[in-house]
Amino acid sequence: MSEPISLSRRLLALALAATAVVAPLGASAQDAWPTKPVRLVLPFPPGGVTDLLARALAEKLSPRLGQPVIVDNKPGAGTVLASDLVARAPADGHTLLMAASSLGTAPLIYDKVDYDAIKSFTPITQVASVVHVLVVNPSMPVQSVKDLVAYAKANPGKINYSSTGSGTSTHLEGELFKSMAGVFMVHIPYRGSGPALTDLVGGQVSVMFDALGSSGPFIRSGKLRALAVTTAKRSESIPELPTVAESGLPGYEAMPWLGLVAPAGTPKAVVDRVHREVAKVLQEPDVRQRFKGWGLDIIGNSPAEFASFLQRDIQQWDRVIRRANIKAD
Repeated sequence: MSEPISLSRRLLALALAATAVVAPLGASAQDAWPTKPVRLVLPFPPGGVTDLLARALAEKLSPRLGQPVIVDNKPGAGTVLASDLVARAPADGHTLLMAASSLGTAPLIYDKVDYDAIKSFTPITQVASVVHVLVVNPSMPVQSVKDLVAYAKANPGKINYSSTGSGTSTHLEGELFKSMAGVFMVHIPYRGSGPALTDLVGGQVSVMFDALGSSGPFIRSGKLRALAVTTAKRSESIPELPTVAESGLPGYEAMPWLGLVAPAGTPKAVVDRVHREVAKVLQEPDVRQRFKGWGLDIIGNSPAEFASFLQRDIQQWDRVIRRANIKAD
């Protein structure tokens, strides 16, 4: 009888050993991501602030992930080209999108967009907010948002405000301002921040909502007067400047953002890993200093928090776009 018992025990031991081997293998397969270079798709051309941000993150993430993180610039169609590319990519975590606010607004202003900003993507983290400022030509007789509202009400239709293009965040911020303040200003769209700022400095237009990164040099030189930041609270990049809400238009908030998303269905373990590593990178002193210099406020929130923010952001701009009947050029 001893031999069959011994054989049974040996078989049981082998079965337990096999189970012990299988479990770690399953876990290690999950932890093995990424197994090849990670493609970080960027919907903007090289050289801008968003490109600098993406490359800074890629540089820091590569050694943490054990694979190269390659920035792939895919500008075009108001960021729709890059967003659609990532929406169609395999949901394995090897293709990510450095999305901007236009992820949610583009489907609202373009006639043919095949992706859904909510259903087609898995939010990972809102990396940063882009500090936008309300600036005026120094010839304008206003020193605050309250002054601007009063002046606009006294001179309906006589104030022109520039934007970086129809349907861009700078345009939407102006329309939100007009609606909340109950004023009428004439929108003059440009193709990019450069020409819009040139005409603002030259006095061809009087007002603009613009990124601090591009308008900052003109503010510092005195060629433009900054009245406020558009965010709900003051920015670390320019803390002396009040918000639009606290300086004359209560409740106003516009926060252009940059964030990481993946194709819908990307495994939660991968999403959590990317968020965890990005959050660590964003706390590094040199990264914080660089972001501040580029006019960016670091966020680094959780996937759930980013998803909630994205829903609210889309709802806000949907109302503005419908009210103003905004369509892309």
